[in-house]
Amino acid sequence: MKWFVKCMRQYADFSGRARRKEYWMFTLFWILILWAIAILASIISVVSGSEDSSLFLFAIGAYVLATIIPILAVTVRRLHDVGLSGLWVLLAFIPTIGNIVLFVFTISDGKPDANKWGANPKMDTQSL
Repeated sequence: MKWFVKCMRQYADFSGRARRKEYWMFTLFWILILWAIAILASIISVVSGSEDSSLFLFAIGAYVLATIIPILAVTVRRLHDVGLSGLWVLLAFIPTIGNIVLFVFTISDGKPDANKWGANPKMDTQSL
């Protein structure tokens, strides 16, 4: 959970680098929270006897809108860690192939040395 909080604190910080662990732990908790909101909204709809899905759609939409900038920021920082420009995040707009390529970039190990986006974040945490 600390990785999710860290990324939310760096709400619109597109500079620097993000480790694989930071990116994937943020993604994991983002999905878990999304599921929790969906389940809670569904339970509320069932208990209230409403067939209307507007609460469900509002809850999910509000969460996604509130977190879209941190998602983009951590993805850009992850791309920086593998030595790529943040503009590679635009691959997400290419159906299927773009998302597969972006997935491969995010699972790749970061560059071991410092690059133009900063020092290796793995080395910074291992020295603590």
